[in-house]
Amino acid sequence: MALPRQAAWLDPRLGRLALHAVLLAYTALALFPIALILVNSVKTRAAIFDDPMALPTMDSLSWIGFEKVMASTHFLGYFANSLTVTLASLVLIVGFGAMAAWALSEYEFPGRRVLAVFIAFGIMIPIRLGTVSILELIVALDLVNTLTALVLVYTAQGLPLAVMILSEFVRQVPTELKDAARCDGVGEFRIFFQVVLPLLRPAIATVAVFTMIPAWNDLWFPLILAPAEQTRTVTLGVQQFIGQYVTDWNSVLAALSLAVVPMLVLYALFSRQLIRGLTSGAVK
Repeated sequence: MALPRQAAWLDPRLGRLALHAVLLAYTALALFPIALILVNSVKTRAAIFDDPMALPTMDSLSWIGFEKVMASTHFLGYFANSLTVTLASLVLIVGFGAMAAWALSEYEFPGRRVLAVFIAFGIMIPIRLGTVSILELIVALDLVNTLTALVLVYTAQGLPLAVMILSEFVRQVPTELKDAARCDGVGEFRIFFQVVLPLLRPAIATVAVFTMIPAWNDLWFPLILAPAEQTRTVTLGVQQFIGQYVTDWNSVLAALSLAVVPMLVLYALFSRQLIRGLTSGAVK
């Protein structure tokens, strides 16, 4: 008896449908907490506790949380602090990370492999294990309650991963391009900034997403290094609405909604470059 050429469960269309179903389920699972925060941020306190899954109605719709956040706190100042720290850290991570990746991938020098292993340890060892030493160093440099302290810590935290990601992409830059530039008398700095760096845009977008989110969402180091009112970040500012016995959930959810919007916008802007960077790294 002749066997069917292909079993039904091996049909490529069924495989694609199953893959899309899994991806949609994962997307729904990832977006559910964000949607829950956004929905409940515009509801009354009673409606939040009565049915947190329900959409706001005309009776339960309330903007009191946003009004409290804007009126009783310096939220715009917190927002500006978070934005400044995140963008400054990102610029330093991308700049120094790309240059380090270029040096480790392009040149042979004594200790290169040891340095690469040392940088790799930075990915495996959490930076929070060195909190006491970091605090002592920040105090010695007189940088307590400054945004500079946070920028330095986040730069050190993001550099190892950035170097590893960018190194992989630097190795994929065709040698012919670099050799042709050298034959034309172009210096190494110009080769890096004018030839190599523009080709790293997908990798830079990947590094940006992986480093922006931890810096923006961090509570640990702002609480320890910069707890003053003028240097508070968004995540630290939200904590003032959370008490030991009473929590103003309207204000908490409203502040979290305002805090999550910038990351969603930036991810939407960089998503195409991010996907290209991840897939290029996987294929190559």
